[in-house]
Amino acid sequence: MDGDFRTSFVREPAALRHYPALVLNADYRPLSYYPLSLWPWQEAVKAAFMDRVSIIAEYDEVVRSPTTVIRIPSVVVLKDYVKPQKRVAFTRFNLFLRDEFSCQYCGAKGDLTFDHVVPRARGGITSWENVVAACSPCNLRKGSKTLRQSGLSLRRPPRQPSAEEMRNVGRRFPPNYLHDSWLDFLYWDQELDA
Repeated sequence: MDGDFRTSFVREPAALRHYPALVLNADYRPLSYYPLSLWPWQEAVKAAFMDRVSIIAEYDEVVRSPTTVIRIPSVVVLKDYVKPQKRVAFTRFNLFLRDEFSCQYCGAKGDLTFDHVVPRARGGITSWENVVAACSPCNLRKGSKTLRQSGLSLRRPPRQPSAEEMRNVGRRFPPNYLHDSWLDFLYWDQELDA
């Protein structure tokens, strides 16, 4: 009898993780591209019941309570506009995103770390203007030497990015999973091909 009233989610709770909702601001743009603004389905349902969001698109899957059947939201839009942040936080992820996930010395992609252009041992500070993404071989080669001493050169000088630059770069690096219902909202502000 238990099986009659339970959804497959109750029998397989791990399946619930596969239904995130894309969160759009009141202007129908994602709150963020880096990382993509996603909520677990439970948060999206809760926000809809609290009348904080409108549901724009839904998955085919449903969740059930004793009195209600709800299709899981795949896209929600906030009812109140949230002003985007102008300042970009200095984090490892944002640094790699600024540098487009490539070593700023050789261009390699993949296993990255970060490097102080002016080494800390020589008075360099940890800031947007002095830290770049680097692959391990280049980082080891440079060590605590200057660029000239190491024979390395930068592909681009490090600088603090604007929020708009980060949004534009973030659009080029979508997450591993994009549901079909999200696509119209992720790229709608790009210029159309003629």
